[in-house]
Formats: sequence, C-alpha cells, structure tokens
Amino acid sequence: MSKLHVMKDGTFSYSYDGEIQMLALSKLAEMGNKGETTFEAECWDDDFEERECTAEEIEEQKTAWDASAEQREAKSRREVEQAKALFGGIDPSNPEAAQELADHLSRQRGWDQVIYKGDGLFEVDFNISGRMSHDFVFPVVEKMPVANSFVTVVLRKDNQIRVDAPGFANAGSGNPMHGMMGGMAGMMQMMMEEEGGEMPEVVLPDGTFTIITDGRILANNTDEGPKTVAKGQSLSWDVTPRSEQAPTALIALD
Repeated sequence: MSKLHVMKDGTFSYSYDGEIQMLALSKLAEMGNKGETTFEAECWDDDFEERECTAEEIEEQKTAWDASAEQREAKSRREVEQAKALFGGIDPSNPEAAQELADHLSRQRGWDQVIYKGDGLFEVDFNISGRMSHDFVFPVVEKMPVANSFVTVVLRKDNQIRVDAPGFANAGSGNPMHGMMGGMAGMMQMMMEEEGGEMPEVVLPDGTFTIITDGRILANNTDEGPKTVAKGQSLSWDVTPRSEQAPTALIALD
C-alpha cells in the first residue's frame, strides 16, 4: 500500500508499506559463476541432435577452453564491476549482498523497516514527511543510479504539482521495480541466456496507490475520479498485474 498526502499549506507525507523485489540478488553469484570453472564438451550430429563426443573432439574443445581462460576471467570481472556500479558499490555476486543492501537502506531516513525475506525480496515500511519545497522521488537509494521510480512529485509553476507513479504500472514485466532495476534486469537476462539458466520468479504487484489532498485536482487518470474525505479529496488506483497505465495526477495547491 502506498499513500501520498499533499496539502495546500505545503506539507506532504508519503508512505509505502509492502514488498520490493530487486531481481534475486542472491542468485547473481550462482549465475555469474555457473559454467565458468567446469568444462563440459558438447557435440551435435547433422540433424543438430546432441550426441556423445569422441575423445578427439573432447580434447580439441578442452584445449580451446583452456586457451580462453583469461578472456573468461576478464569478462567475469567486467560483469562484477558493472553490477557493483548499479548497486552503489555493493557486490551483488556476494551471497550476503541482499542483506548488506537491507542494512544500507535502514540507515537512510524514512526506511523504518527493511527486512530481507530471501530471493531478492524485501519487506519495507517507509514513511517520510516534510514541506513540498522541492521535487520528491521514491525510492532513492544512496549511490545507486535510478532509471525510474515508484513515485515522483514534480513542482510546476503557479503552485501546481504533477504526480506520476511509473513503478505502479505493469509495463510488461509484472515487477514494480522494473524501471529502477532495468539495467540489472538486462544484465541478468544476458547472463542467464549464456549459461542456460532461467529468470527468478517475480512477485506480482498487488496493492493500492492513494493521493489525499485539499488542493484542486486539475487532472487524473483514476477510474472513478476524486472522492470526498475528511482532509479534502482522495484519488485511488488499484495496482495489479493488469495495471498497464501508470497513475498520474495534476494538482493545484492554491
């Protein structure tokens, strides 16, 4: 569940209570190392059916394998450095990387609870409040580049704000972190294709995103429009695997 309060006096609060999946960080070590240290000969017949290799073929392939050892090692080092850059210096090939990331987030303001549940899945309780004197983005992870976000609030002229929630639309992946972790997803996909592996199971989104405001709602893409509540009006979106359109709203705080 995600909720944004933004009021005419300039105060705002944002909360997120739910799960965040970061594409199975704990599996990266297995993916990156699979097949790199173990040689296995492969042979096919004229119909492209796998067959048993001859001793000569095994020896020939083993010689080529040994000759490419330095190249494989360099490729592995590049992948590790690329992954570390995406994760703010944390080495995701380390089996303890996910817990390290959870501890890292817990030190940031707003992250009241970050529990690692395994397979790249985090249980999160995030709460923050302040004044709407600047743009707001969730989530922000220290030293980690963000290609996309769950929620952005952008200040406009004439005391207006635009709220977008790209992370709460399916966009074909079913993963609410698809934008933020897009680079890592591509890297993981290539690694798995090369090693014959499968993508980890992705947790499907299931929740709501709500905006509550006493400002004037100028535009929104909810199904039912604004509803009157104690503090003004509310806009609400269901977030499911069928959510193809990202929530958006334009609000005047005058």
